[in-house]
Amino acid sequence: MSPFLALASQVQSAARATLPLFGDYSLADPWFLVLLPVGALLFLFSSSRRARVAGRVSVLPTGLARSTRQRFLFLPTALQVFAFLCIVIGLARPLRSNVESQDVSEGVDIVLCIDRSSSMQFDDLEKGKSRLDVVKEVVGDFARRRMSDREGAADACALLAFARYPQLMCPFTLDVDAFEGFLDRVEMVRVREEDGTAIGVALAKAVAVLDESPAKSRIVVLLTDGENNQNEIAPLDAAELAAEKGIRVYTVYSARYRYEQRPFQGLVAVEGGFDTSELEAIAKKTDGRFYHARDREELEGIYAEIERLERTPRSEKRFEENFDLYPRWILAAATLEALAWIFRATWARRVL
Repeated sequence: MSPFLALASQVQSAARATLPLFGDYSLADPWFLVLLPVGALLFLFSSSRRARVAGRVSVLPTGLARSTRQRFLFLPTALQVFAFLCIVIGLARPLRSNVESQDVSEGVDIVLCIDRSSSMQFDDLEKGKSRLDVVKEVVGDFARRRMSDREGAADACALLAFARYPQLMCPFTLDVDAFEGFLDRVEMVRVREEDGTAIGVALAKAVAVLDESPAKSRIVVLLTDGENNQNEIAPLDAAELAAEKGIRVYTVYSARYRYEQRPFQGLVAVEGGFDTSELEAIAKKTDGRFYHARDREELEGIYAEIERLERTPRSEKRFEENFDLYPRWILAAATLEALAWIFRATWARRVL
């Protein structure tokens, strides 16, 4: 590269910005700007001195029309003033910065377990909608927020539906549309032999899915509207397994009423009398929390609280490159000073 091109190009710099200007531009050594008022005072003093000397020469004619050459005699001086300005700016070391920030945070792998047993047909969470429909909407909103959260960390979510048997509907994904597509397919059991509430089996399946995850933070949010009635794997045994693996389990009991079949009355809604002891024990053993949602609003609040609790710290990596711009200003100053000297040596020569 020629010396001229080297001066005109940007040079990567080890300097750091001291005085921000605008956009990506700043000054590394702004204290050199004090030379500007000093230079202005010297220029004013020099100009006034030349004017006093010219006033003593009485033989110079006055009142004559000025030629084109005389009108532009100020140009060499103006060029020197701009050259001085460029030198000062060059000494102040202008920089152009290229700054990039990258968010770095560890996401949470979440298995969302949903009960799809026949009791999820009741509409006590929101009138006109089954428990399962309300749960799917709330869980879908929760998953969407977690998977698309770029401020904290986007979390991978998996979907597991269970009744008597667990079924992994969707493996871990960050694809919101794919997750919602699988969530839409979750339906209540239609075959009597598949009905039931196998909380222990479902939790064990969720732990097995998370056991393959490399994430540092792994959680299960298990929602049901009933008590465990399948004993292939006891809920507390599954909780013990989760605790050994460092998996936190949040349990959600989602029902306002219990429904009992009574003689001469049929199906009757009974308030209270819920046995949530196993769900509470699961949460306690795994350092999670137990919740009871009696309507849609409470259910939304529960998932919002879980969202607040399960946050990983966010760190930021900052990459900064600075480029020196002072060679351009020095080149400009040298060019202006050379032009001023050439003009003074030719058509702009003065007697004084």
